Amino acid sequence: MITIKSTINASIDKVWEFWNKPEHITKWAFASPEWHSPRAENDLREGGKFSTTMAAKDGSMSFDFGGEYTLVKENQAINYTMGDGRKTEITFNETPEGVEIIEKFDPESQNPEEMQRAGWQAILDNFKSYVENN
Repeated sequence: MITIKSTINASIDKVWEFWNKPEHITKWAFASPEWHSPRAENDLREGGKFSTTMAAKDGSMSFDFGGEYTLVKENQAINYTMGDGRKTEITFNETPEGVEIIEKFDPESQNPEEMQRAGWQAILDNFKSYVENN
């Protein structure tokens, strides 16, 4: 598994809401300013499904990122299986500095692991910036 992490300077309730509500997901779920997320759906419960469209702003490409939840513990943890069968584990830990988010995910086989780590970290960094500035 690949691990990324970040500490968000905000309350656990705000972090949880911004992580999971579609109206917030569309504001942060992309890795660079040339991309955006025009659509997000989220049924946050074990057995529930989620899907986020990530698209280049110039219209040159887009893809849907989605899966099914296997574990949901409010303000603590989310696990899911992606559409291709890979697993992801996310923990939310309250610390004196804010909420530490740790994401662990199975790599895919098409791109180097370092590229995958950098891409997922960029999205997590975008989330941090969005939460701390809104």
